Amino acid sequence: MTITLDDVTPVVSRVIEVPLGIRLDRLHSTFQAALAWTDSHLWELTFGHTGFGIPDPSCGFDGPLDARKTTLAQALEGMRGKTFRYLYDFGDAWEHSVKIQGIGPADPHGSYPRLVDATGMRPPEDSGGPWGYAEKLEALADPAHEYHEEALDALGDDHDPHAPPNIDMIHASFAALAKKWAPRTRKVK
Repeated sequence: MTITLDDVTPVVSRVIEVPLGIRLDRLHSTFQAALAWTDSHLWELTFGHTGFGIPDPSCGFDGPLDARKTTLAQALEGMRGKTFRYLYDFGDAWEHSVKIQGIGPADPHGSYPRLVDATGMRPPEDSGGPWGYAEKLEALADPAHEYHEEALDALGDDHDPHAPPNIDMIHASFAALAKKWAPRTRKVK
């Protein structure tokens, strides 16, 4: 599957492989690791008109369905296309388009999640969403811009939106998830 951060230039996308049986809360964790987000904000996966996340009991029945109780395969059932949405950080509204490229047999000797390709460095968290980030990049590039100092504070003087993603860090994060989610063998008493 390909996950692409919408409305951000240069393009930020990841091509990953996950099992169809992955729970949606774990798919969220995979997306967080793939993009190096910090998992410090609310999120929602939307399949058609159905949203999944971690329900807030104080919202009653108005919130998303429980992502811990649904797999990717279940969420895709009955959908015409194989594209869905991932929203991270309701304030900054980092929208992602997710497209299932194909479904194939699992590698019995491989571990999942698996990174296939990565393009672009994601924006810093809390940088104002796609439009706030674009404005900060513009101000950062122009020392005479009235908000140049603010952009420096928000992004840092070494921020490079064209820098490649840290592939080693993504692989390490995926390996940690695979180990955490691996079936446990029970000891015989």
